[in-house]
Amino acid sequence: MEAALKNSICNPNITAILPFKARQVWLLTLLMPCLAGAAGWEIDPIRVALSAKQPTATVTVKNESDQSTTIQIQAVSWSQKEGKDIYSPSSELIVSPPIVSIAAHGEQVIRVGLRHKVNNTIESAYRINLQELPSPSSPEFSGVKVALRIGLPVFVQPKAGKATPKTSWSAVRGDASVLKVSVLNQGNTHIQVSDFSVYAKGHDAAIASESGTNYVLAGQAHEWLLKINASEQINDGLLHLKAYTDAAIIETELVLDQP
Repeated sequence: MEAALKNSICNPNITAILPFKARQVWLLTLLMPCLAGAAGWEIDPIRVALSAKQPTATVTVKNESDQSTTIQIQAVSWSQKEGKDIYSPSSELIVSPPIVSIAAHGEQVIRVGLRHKVNNTIESAYRINLQELPSPSSPEFSGVKVALRIGLPVFVQPKAGKATPKTSWSAVRGDASVLKVSVLNQGNTHIQVSDFSVYAKGHDAAIASESGTNYVLAGQAHEWLLKINASEQINDGLLHLKAYTDAAIIETELVLDQP
């Protein structure tokens, strides 16, 4: 995760998608050569859950740096199509205040609330984007300033019934070295896949693995193209998959399909 956060901070066009497993996230850039000075945020929580019974929440942002920072805050709706995230400006969430200035080593509470009725049957998804506004540079400044940008997931549970993901996994063999693994979320709430491995029947070593964090929203699908190790182990088309998610550890058998 540290490497991913460093890459996102050094590239202002990348949004860091923060894993749910971490309770608090430190964006420590004191030792980063790409920055001229130290900068850091501590954000708690890193994922917001709302519902009809709990339509409001708070997010605390702490400025751990030695300089003040100004942050613009915007709520966007979040959907997916063909495995790609789609974001659109939204007025369905109230985010207050929309812009904040946080003194060095200070903190700010951001309030989040629903502006619409909760969907009865399916979870609604949003993100809260926190965009740092660069401060003016002095004439003597010769370094590089990078604006931080973080996207916090916001999930609104459906009003009726239990919010439960339901996954269906499949695998298709490409050429001799490629395996396409797909998951379809047939449930009414998101699932976050942290990482997974695929094993040939009767073998303990994975023939393919994926490390990273991917959200699959309700009713959506995602696929990965993986390089196969020890392809000679695949002789009967039967595979075993083990995936780590925010809902549970998933283990399932796969029948390898041909393209």
